Amino acid sequence: MTQEPSSDDGVQISIKEALALARKLHRQSQLDEAEGIYRRLLDAVPEWPDVLNLLALLRFRKKDEEEAIGLLRRAVAMDPNYADAHNNLGNLLKLQGRIDEAESSYLRALELVPEHADAWNNLGIIRRLQERPEAAEEALRRALRANERLVDAHYNLGMLLRALRRYAEAADSLQRVLALNSYYWLAYQSLGSLLYLLGRTDEAVGMYRDWLKLTPDHPVALHMLAACTGDNIPERASDHYIRTLFDAYATRFDQSLVENLHYQAPQRVAEALTRCYGGGANLDILDAGCGTGLCGPMVKAYARALTGVDLSPKMLEEARRRSVYDELIEAELTAFLKSHPAGYDAIISADTLCYFGPLADFSQAAAAALRPSGRLILTVERLPDRGETPGFMLIESGRYAHRQDYLRETLTAAGFTVDILDQTELRMEAGQPVAGLVVAARKNIAGAEPEDAPGIGRLDN
Repeated sequence: MTQEPSSDDGVQISIKEALALARKLHRQSQLDEAEGIYRRLLDAVPEWPDVLNLLALLRFRKKDEEEAIGLLRRAVAMDPNYADAHNNLGNLLKLQGRIDEAESSYLRALELVPEHADAWNNLGIIRRLQERPEAAEEALRRALRANERLVDAHYNLGMLLRALRRYAEAADSLQRVLALNSYYWLAYQSLGSLLYLLGRTDEAVGMYRDWLKLTPDHPVALHMLAACTGDNIPERASDHYIRTLFDAYATRFDQSLVENLHYQAPQRVAEALTRCYGGGANLDILDAGCGTGLCGPMVKAYARALTGVDLSPKMLEEARRRSVYDELIEAELTAFLKSHPAGYDAIISADTLCYFGPLADFSQAAAAALRPSGRLILTVERLPDRGETPGFMLIESGRYAHRQDYLRETLTAAGFTVDILDQTELRMEAGQPVAGLVVAARKNIAGAEPEDAPGIGRLDN
């Protein structure tokens, strides 16, 4: 005979009451208390699929993906017709990159419930990962036929259409998101950039102002409004902006940039490192603004120790999954550099300084963090060297672009010799290449003339 569970104050309650209490605590994010009740329920009824499913979701929130997957497998083993558990299992497998297994879970959910809107939405994501855009679009539209108010499906469809360069349709989908949920800030961010690409800057400005009426201090809205209007421009993107933007973007970052935008900045940094050091080296390398760690595998062969630093904890979680870095640190970049004098032989930075305006403070901090003759290798977006154009500018994309001559002058003033300063393409945007610069600069040796320090010679364009 099973024993009725008790609440924390020792009062005996029914199993039904205990489950209701656990669900309430779970919704209120009182996870430890909810977990205790779920586990006591499983002591009473060891193979209860609903409780296994709920406990799996809770363990996932506690970042224990493996136990969560195990619990969901138990749930579907006990009840093979449990469509929601199959769908949840697919979500966890997808997060681990186990795409084929995730697909099987979603398809099983849809066999059981053909109009399972969430499963269709998730299958659409899988189809996109499989580079099957037509199938992805069909799955997302099936999700919306099953539930026209499924906000995530509208958002995912909008992002797919954007990747397919169907910008006007993408904007329509994202506007539908905001009609359903006016607080869905990722849709504001994506719609604003689409309106910018479509040349509808006035609409973007109006949208950012509407957003700020709802959330007056939202860092992304403030930053993007400044970018579009030219008013109240910050010297660099705020820490709050960076964390908010990239924490939300982390799990989709690699797919969005590498697969959809043909992102080249990490490759350009790795190529410059090879030009500087030839076939190999044994360096203490700092990946400054490492993000999800795209540079890591490309430069690991040169590293005695590879450290990554980034402001976004979610991006660092993705970098940790690569098992490439010896250390990953959450910190603001310039402050971190200032606190590590002569700590590194090389500092690399791919597509990070597009969130900085003036670069003097960063350049001086990087010089201090490098050992003698250490290298700084970086990319920036390129601002044309024309007439009265300033040395840097916050452009309507929300990123800063820098002039080539400004970059050289700033690095030289910080004590570097610029060995490489090449024009390149960093990624695609609206079907057009984004102009960039790849730079390799060598820290001067104290007391030596810059040209006397060992180097590879200048390779400017």
